Amino acid sequence: MTLPFDCLIIGGPTASGKTALSIEIAKRFNGEIISADSMQIYRGMDIGTAKPTEEEKQGIPHHLMDFLDIAQKFSAAEYKEKATTAIVDVLSRGSLPIVTGGTGLYIDALLYNTKFGKYDVSPGLRDSLQKEAAAYGNQAMLDQLFQVDPETAAVLHPSNLRRILRALEVYRATGKPISQFKKESHQTPPPFGYRLWVTTYQNRQTLYNRIDYRVDDMIKNGLMEETHKLLSQGLDQNPTASQAIGYKEFKEYFAGKMGLDEAIALLKQRSRQYAKRQITWFKRYEQACFIPMDQGMPLWNVLKNLLR
Repeated sequence: MTLPFDCLIIGGPTASGKTALSIEIAKRFNGEIISADSMQIYRGMDIGTAKPTEEEKQGIPHHLMDFLDIAQKFSAAEYKEKATTAIVDVLSRGSLPIVTGGTGLYIDALLYNTKFGKYDVSPGLRDSLQKEAAAYGNQAMLDQLFQVDPETAAVLHPSNLRRILRALEVYRATGKPISQFKKESHQTPPPFGYRLWVTTYQNRQTLYNRIDYRVDDMIKNGLMEETHKLLSQGLDQNPTASQAIGYKEFKEYFAGKMGLDEAIALLKQRSRQYAKRQITWFKRYEQACFIPMDQGMPLWNVLKNLLR
């Protein structure tokens, strides 16, 4: 069956059924899955990232998972390069590339064919911002960013200090918000014809319940033990991976900063908050086909949306 596009992208909030949906489509349309999850790229980050097991993959090839050690850094620019290579490779075999994940920056990079620029920022400016953050706190720095770049600030959480400071760096160094640079970098159309789906829940509480159930399952399946092992392998050396929801809460528990019940409750709360930010992010895509998952995804609806 010939589809009217080259590549299917499935985004959406955590626990909204992206993985299961992508595997079902891949089985029916000779597809291969390319991860768009910024934490599933790391070896050993399995339970906390809801990485599909070999059984769950059902024999479908998966790309851009498990290829980095825990201490290695990885950027959206590097993702775009590797994902584009993977898409070309999958297409060369006559298969359907299905990019699946909830990392909005990665999906943006592909949809908008983002050209990643480098900004000259002095070490002195970076040091100054870090001192401000230490003195006034993350929320104060995010409030500053809202004043100069509300578009970027709206999709950031106070815990994501690295990206907050980066956006402030760019603005102070150039006088222009990083969101404007991003818009200017999206002027070249992508090299592939994409179809974008976003999994969603019309009843928000249903999604939140799914998140809570998933956290309970992660703990039963060994999330605490996985976190402890990753910490011994250098998780703290990676400023991005060490802040991943599901790991930083138990890191604080192991450090004696909170009790177990408090860590679990905080993990559920942060996961729900993350889902809310993802929903806000994906609502920006005017070209998206929003797939309500409340009642599951019958095959006839899959076919209807793929072929239209």
